[in-house]
Amino acid sequence: MNYDQLLAPAAKEMRPSGIRKFFDLAADMPHCISLGVGEPDFKTPWSIRDAGIRSLEQGKTKYTANAGIKELRAEICRYLSRRMDLEYKPENVLVTVGGSEAIDMTIRALVAPGDEVIIPEPCFVCYEPITQLTGGVPVHIATKAEDEFRLTPEALRAAITPRTKLLILPFPNNPTGAVMDRQTLEGIAEVLRGTDIMVLSDEIYAELTYGLDRHVSIASLPEMKERTVVVNGFSKAYAMTGWRLGYAVGPQPVISVMTKIHQSCIMSAPTTSQYAAIVALRSCDDEIEIMRDEYNRRRRYVVKALNDMGLACFEPRGAFYVFPSIRVSGLTSEEFCERLLREQEVAIVPGDAFGASGEGFARISYAYSVDHLQTAMRRIRRFLEEHDWLNENK
Repeated sequence: MNYDQLLAPAAKEMRPSGIRKFFDLAADMPHCISLGVGEPDFKTPWSIRDAGIRSLEQGKTKYTANAGIKELRAEICRYLSRRMDLEYKPENVLVTVGGSEAIDMTIRALVAPGDEVIIPEPCFVCYEPITQLTGGVPVHIATKAEDEFRLTPEALRAAITPRTKLLILPFPNNPTGAVMDRQTLEGIAEVLRGTDIMVLSDEIYAELTYGLDRHVSIASLPEMKERTVVVNGFSKAYAMTGWRLGYAVGPQPVISVMTKIHQSCIMSAPTTSQYAAIVALRSCDDEIEIMRDEYNRRRRYVVKALNDMGLACFEPRGAFYVFPSIRVSGLTSEEFCERLLREQEVAIVPGDAFGASGEGFARISYAYSVDHLQTAMRRIRRFLEEHDWLNENK
């Protein structure tokens, strides 16, 4: 069999995840300190775990409605109203297998061959390959450290063509930790009003923002709800990565088509996870605050430690990542991370894994214990010292 000819070209050309590459390398090094994976180190709160266990004990192990348990969809609506100032009805909600499936369903429902999809970079790794699998054309916009890695209205306007169908808005951002404030979002919204361009607003880190201002969804701005699909989930805010549960909310005609695709490809999200998620939304606001406060403590420590070494790092205001410049080394991002792993057994992710504009940077996750982070920072400092790259900021 000639599998090279049999495989679909778009599937063959997909890049493997640069995140997973370094995670897999670190797994074979017993003394490695990994700061590579964006996964909370907290256990899922007990009340959520207990709800999942009780649903199993009660025999709730059948398929649910394709769009998700109605009680959960109603609870998602109440949560979005309470926490994000977004008003939806259960028919505007699709419960998915993680936020990743919600992204996939949104792009598949909206993007036809030849349609252009604007993707600000650096960004999470899935947007481009999913776009390409649909026959869509990724259009990349490089965000810059001097703009705090925000998408600017001017850059968006310059990227729009008659073929533009969708803007992906991945904020709070993985890998940079950037957030979009209300004023900047209003500028983005003004560019889009009066067009037929839809927005996929990936808000999986919406609960993890730091500072006086809370996350603002572009769907909450005037005339934007009708053109926005908001993607969110339970993995990051509730430390539920392994439960694989997310959701999309948006205009009912779009959600209806997404549900049909989901019906054919997935059937329904995990039943046990859905019952657990109901309790998460109803009773775990305090647990979110506790985890966010701890992430904030770690964030401040890591940003200061990196800047003190001379690895310039803007202050991220969201998610649980920092994105320092490694240009002081003169190495590419890939070379820097490979040598750090080999010489000091610290795993971080090259910035170019998140798009070409990430070259010269690296992603470090602080979703780890303070002891873990302190050990990693000492090893990174030693790595810089041994190569005479240390530029201490007193």
